Amino acid sequence: MLSFFKDYKWFAIVFSIISLIIIFIFYNILNVEKPLPIYQPNRVDTTLVDSTIQHVKKYHKIADFSLTNQNGKTITQDDYKNKIYVADFFFTTCQTICPVMTDNMVTIQNKIKNDNEVMLLSHTVTPEIDSVAQLKKYALKKGVIDDKWNLVTGDKGQIYRLARKSYLAVKDDGLPDDYGMVHTENFMLIDKKRQIRGFYDGTNTEEINKLLKDIEKLKKEYQN
Repeated sequence: MLSFFKDYKWFAIVFSIISLIIIFIFYNILNVEKPLPIYQPNRVDTTLVDSTIQHVKKYHKIADFSLTNQNGKTITQDDYKNKIYVADFFFTTCQTICPVMTDNMVTIQNKIKNDNEVMLLSHTVTPEIDSVAQLKKYALKKGVIDDKWNLVTGDKGQIYRLARKSYLAVKDDGLPDDYGMVHTENFMLIDKKRQIRGFYDGTNTEEINKLLKDIEKLKKEYQN
C-alpha cells in the first residue's frame, strides 16, 4: 500500500496543481464583471411606461428633443452626443422629494465635474411655473455648474412624452389633462447610444453611491 502511494505521489502533486489552476481560471471567468443591463419598456414597471410602448423588447432609445435650459439656451440631444448622462424629473417648487433629489444630483455633479464624459439633465414637470428665470434662480441657489448640468423647460407635451415614452420615469396622474405627470424619485443612467442602463432612487444615498459606481463601470465599456 505504501509503495502504491509512493509510486503515484508525483502524479497526485501534478494533478493537484493542474486542478488548482483550472479552478482559478474558472473562478476568474465566472467573476468577470457583467455589463450593465439595457432597459427596454417591457422590463419596466408598467405604471411608468406609456401604454403604446409597453410591449417593446428591444431597440429602445431616448428620443430627439429640443428644450430650453436655465440660461435660455436651446438644448437638444446633440448637446449629449457621445456622453454618458444622468437624467431626472423635478420641479422647483416641490417641497417633498425634490430637495433631496437635487442635493443628491449636486453630489453627483461634484464627483463628475472634471469628467468630460459625463453630464446631468433635469427636466421640470411644471414648465408653466418653471420659466427660464425660475430655473436660473434655482440653479444659482443649488450651485449648478452650467456646462455639466442642464435644467430644462419647454413644451409640456414634449416633456410628458419624453418622461413616459423615452425615460420610462413618471406616472400619469389620470386626470383629464393630456399631459398630467406625477414625477418619481427615479434617476436614469443613459449611455452614449441613448439607451437606459440603470434606474436609481434619487433620495437614497446608497443608490447614489451605486449610480456613481455604475457610471465608472459604463465608462469601462467604452475603454474595452
